[in-house]
Amino acid sequence: MMKTPLLLAAGLVLATLHPATANDRYQQRPPVIVSPDLSAPWVMQLGGADVRPRVYARPAAPQPRSPARQILRGQQQMQPVAVRPNNPVKTQIEPQFLPQIVAYETAQKPGTIVIDTNNRFLYLVMEGGQARRYGVGVGKPGFEWAGTHKVTAKREWPSWVPPKEMIAREAAKGHYLPARMEGGPENPLGARAMYLGSTLYRIHGTNAPWTIGSGVSSGCIRMRNEDVVDLYERVNVGTKVIVI
Repeated sequence: MMKTPLLLAAGLVLATLHPATANDRYQQRPPVIVSPDLSAPWVMQLGGADVRPRVYARPAAPQPRSPARQILRGQQQMQPVAVRPNNPVKTQIEPQFLPQIVAYETAQKPGTIVIDTNNRFLYLVMEGGQARRYGVGVGKPGFEWAGTHKVTAKREWPSWVPPKEMIAREAAKGHYLPARMEGGPENPLGARAMYLGSTLYRIHGTNAPWTIGSGVSSGCIRMRNEDVVDLYERVNVGTKVIVI
């Protein structure tokens, strides 16, 4: 009869000690150790034996590009047509289109203006078989014309009112012209204009002097601003103009 109480007491003692023993067993887990023989090849594949955490500095903010670098970068990505080797920028007119006095035999009276559209020259007839010659820009293909008129009006820094036909024509190309532009350096008519007869044609200056010597206009005769100012001072309303 005494064995049963002793067995129960022993069981209670074991039951009480078992949880504590389990907690003690898993309270501090042993570290996982990998043999150097196994770990070294993997560490070397990662770039070396130093596997300490690396600290990377925050990338520096991008520095603003200088205008020169921006232009260079833009040219490397997409080179504008104007600067391609096969289409160089034209910044100056050819020397033959600069004003000069030349020999010019004609039956026209001194003071007459003769415009040779094929060769891109305007002649102001002088006495003695000479003429003052200027380079001009003329009508592009499809806009050439010839005839005889008189200067009916003169304007300094004229305003520009594009004809409706021109506005519609340019709009079809995606170019939108203003209904009116006041005179000034940006105005396509330039510094001076001399109106021919009752037509829409004029002898005028330009804001694109590099086009002198080319067929680029809608029929008007364009000159460099300094040249049209010089011609403007030499002719009067009523001057005869022959376009050939």
